[in-house]
Amino acid sequence: MAEDAQLPPDAELSLRERKKRATRQRISDIATPLIVARGFDNVTVTEIARAADVSAMTVFNYFPRKEDLFLDRIPEAVEMFTEAVRQRGPGETPLAALRRLVLELLDARHPLSGVDDDFPPFWHVVLDSPALRARAREGVEELETALADALTETSAAIPGSPDPGLAAALIVAAYRSVYVTSAGRLLAGERADDIAEDHRARVGAAFDALERAFAPERTG
Repeated sequence: MAEDAQLPPDAELSLRERKKRATRQRISDIATPLIVARGFDNVTVTEIARAADVSAMTVFNYFPRKEDLFLDRIPEAVEMFTEAVRQRGPGETPLAALRRLVLELLDARHPLSGVDDDFPPFWHVVLDSPALRARAREGVEELETALADALTETSAAIPGSPDPGLAAALIVAAYRSVYVTSAGRLLAGERADDIAEDHRARVGAAFDALERAFAPERTG
């Protein structure tokens, strides 16, 4: 999906890395409208490479599979969710950091929030393609695994914290449920401004439930 990925700021990258990021983004920006207009199966990597003025090999250097050209935000999601845990503020719990992140995504109408009037054409393409749906499911699994790794670092420092794998699975499932509900309403014709506050409330309810589930047992 178009727009620059929210990975480390350009100022923190070398010139070579900034050029690589720009090339990757340009290829994605060219691929996305072509695929939205014609369907995933009707656009070839060769066509995308030609439109981007690069070789097909260059495309595959940045996107290992054709599906990754369209679902190009999977690495961004992994980066953002794991960094929210690893770089949270002093005294901030992982759940609080993740809650803050997803609300910031909503406020920015970021593609990973699932709340924007421009998104339905993108989702229609995914729904129409078994290959893209399968890759999206893999992306969810990749996010869950990476988040479990980040939570593992936390669990060692917090006695009584939940199993990191289980915690990651529950967190990802909770946010996926919120995201899919909002996406479904937009696909049904509702406007982003009309569902944004309900989305915010469902994020709050989901994380409140997670906080209760992860709370240490009290005895006595």
